[in-house]
Amino acid sequence: MNIILIGGDQTTYFLAREFISQGHGVTLINRDPEDSRIISQKLKATVLLGEGSDPETLEQAGARSADVLIAMTSHDHDNLIACQVARLQFEMPRTIALVNDPQNEAVFEDLGISVAFSATRIIASLLNQQTRFAAITHLMTLGQGQISLTEVLLPDKSPAAGKTLHELDLPENFLVAAVLRGDTVLVPRGPTRLAVGDKLIVVGAQADFQTIITRLVGD
Repeated sequence: MNIILIGGDQTTYFLAREFISQGHGVTLINRDPEDSRIISQKLKATVLLGEGSDPETLEQAGARSADVLIAMTSHDHDNLIACQVARLQFEMPRTIALVNDPQNEAVFEDLGISVAFSATRIIASLLNQQTRFAAITHLMTLGQGQISLTEVLLPDKSPAAGKTLHELDLPENFLVAAVLRGDTVLVPRGPTRLAVGDKLIVVGAQADFQTIITRLVGD
C-alpha cells in the first residue's frame, strides 16, 4: 500500500516508521526543512519539503497512485484542505485526518473525509471506559459458563439511579439478587428504588450481559 503522510511531529515519524516496518511505501510531506532532513536520514521513506495541502506537492508525492493520505498537522484547516484536495482532485480512495478540536469532527465527516479522529475524544473515551470497567466486578461463572454472577457499582451518571427495578424493565433472564447500600443488604423487589453508590449483585445470561451493564452503568 502506498501511503502519503503529512505532518512533522514525533507521532507522524513513529507512524511512518511503523508503516515502513509493515512493508508499505511511505511518502512524508513536512514543511520544516530541518525536520525533513532529519527524518530523511532516519527513515527509508521519500520526504518532501512543502505544504501537504498544496496540489503540486501532492502531485510530486504521488497522489494519483497513492492508496491513502493521512493528514496529521496541528492545524485542522490544513488537514481538511489536504484531504479535500486528495479526494477531489486526485480521487484518492481513502483520506484520514487528525482533528485537533473535537468539535470539528462532524464537519470533517460531512465533507467526505473517510476517517476523522480526535485524540482528545479518544483519550476521554478511554477514561470513560476505564471508569465503566471499574464499576463492574465479575464474581463467578455458573452453569458451565452460561450464567454470570457480577457485582455492579452504580456510578454518578448511572441511568438506573433514582429508578425502581420495575422502571428499569430488566430482561427476563436477569435478576438483581441483592443491593448493598453502605452496611445494609437489601433483598430488592419491584418497587425498590436504586441510588448512586449502590452495589448490585446481578445474575444473568453471560451472552446478554452487555444489555444489563448498559442499563445500570451506561454506555
